[in-house]
Amino acid sequence: MAVALVYDRINKIGGAEQVLLAFNELYPEADWYTGFWNPLTAPFSRTWRVHSFRFLHNHHEWFPWIMPFIFESFDFGSYDLVISIGSAESKGIITRPGTVHLNYCLTPTRYLYSHKDEYLSNPVYRFVANILRKWDLVASIRPDEMIAISTQVKNRIKKYYKRDSDIVFPPVDVNKYYTSIMPTRTLLVGEYFLTVSRLVSYKKIDVLIKAANHAQVNLMIIGEGAQYKKLKALAGPTVTFLGLVPDKDLPKYYQNCKAFLHAGEEDFGIGMVEAQAAGRPVIAYREGGAQDIVIPGKTGILLEENSIVSFTTVLKEFDTMTFDPLDCQNNAQRFDKSIWMKQISERINQICQTYQK
Repeated sequence: MAVALVYDRINKIGGAEQVLLAFNELYPEADWYTGFWNPLTAPFSRTWRVHSFRFLHNHHEWFPWIMPFIFESFDFGSYDLVISIGSAESKGIITRPGTVHLNYCLTPTRYLYSHKDEYLSNPVYRFVANILRKWDLVASIRPDEMIAISTQVKNRIKKYYKRDSDIVFPPVDVNKYYTSIMPTRTLLVGEYFLTVSRLVSYKKIDVLIKAANHAQVNLMIIGEGAQYKKLKALAGPTVTFLGLVPDKDLPKYYQNCKAFLHAGEEDFGIGMVEAQAAGRPVIAYREGGAQDIVIPGKTGILLEENSIVSFTTVLKEFDTMTFDPLDCQNNAQRFDKSIWMKQISERINQICQTYQK
């Protein structure tokens, strides 16, 4: 079976890119199609067969009006199965009769729907977004089936695209973060809270920094992004920016933290799974993927508001709480890559049997 994999843009490393790696493992001989490809900033893709618009490598946010034309120009006539992955234009590809098109939806495009007020303060951007939204609604009917990565995404697909979808949670390499726990069920932990994230506005890292300042607790931040200077200026003496850490060192930071903090409304939130795989509880805003990942009172705390006050209160009181590391690890096993491989393979086989002509 000839397979093509499509992603919005392959030009960075993040949680979503772990999904790409898993699909590439599932279909190692597949061709990749994308609007932007930069092998320097996405080194994991250097050995892939990637088809892209050769003149664009970065700053996709400058060219939103071009992307529909790029994806509609790709020719998938020689493939039996095409899997589009992403939150933007990849689902808008055009396939011929006899080619099955499955969309693994990370979320309906945030700046067009659920979070448009946060992104579109500029009148010019709003005008362009109105045009793109019309195209996106047309694009949303092109996949034969859509699979959502979380309950939140499933609900958004129904709300904005008027389509039903199954849920297959993204793959996580749980064993990478696993640490052996003695029969006493105790872990030696450091005196710090942890967050691992790109430093961009919708991740709400500013809320965590201000809460750590008020609670006077140690917070370590792993990640880089456009908001680094702004966030650095907010940080008090108990907040440490570690930047990007070597992949081999990341599990230790998870294993030794008091708890993992998450303030954003994430479509899924792989970091919350990684923390629990390391035996550590999660303190998170309950909206988004957190409601699928965290068991309140057992593997962490879900807050009704992602406010400074809410996080400050929990950080001050955290030392009075107890969480069983084994409960956290057992919960994380639900999201292991091996389970994803089984579930996504079964669903793909079902869809191919239904739609191949």
